[in-house]
Amino acid sequence: MLRATPRATARPVLRRLLVGAAASVAAAGSLTAAPPVAYAQADGTGLLSPTRPGAGPDRDHLTVTVRNAGGGADGTFELYCNPAGGSHPDPRGACAALERDTRWGRDVFAAPSEGGFCTMQYGGPATAHVTGTWAGRPVDATYDRRDGCRISRWDRLVPLLPAVGGNRGARA
Repeated sequence: MLRATPRATARPVLRRLLVGAAASVAAAGSLTAAPPVAYAQADGTGLLSPTRPGAGPDRDHLTVTVRNAGGGADGTFELYCNPAGGSHPDPRGACAALERDTRWGRDVFAAPSEGGFCTMQYGGPATAHVTGTWAGRPVDATYDRRDGCRISRWDRLVPLLPAVGGNRGARA
């Protein structure tokens, strides 16, 4: 009767470990072989690269409706990005504000989190509604200025949304 020695038993286990490690290294190497731009273009969502080249039908398009902002800022405006255009008063600035705030895994249009602490200040009666597509994702967001969190959320997107109150002219 043959008995397995510890050395004979260890060889297949060691071989499996080495082959598995080599496969992992090869897989990791293949991921780094392509430039990051290739992944941004390949994923089709634009999340990794919100700035997609070209002016095709898939470019970013938003409709911004502003009410009670005063100073001639009220109305409904169309905004196209990449390249910037539309009836928005400042399409380049609006697209730049969106691109500046776009981060992978984070919704630039997200509402303030519930249960957060916000200053009890009133920023005026201005409201806005933004719909359309940004970075390949649908957008349907509402904005107001009824407390400090909502004021900050609004001001972060100036000039997509008009500068109102003490923020007039804050960003160009």
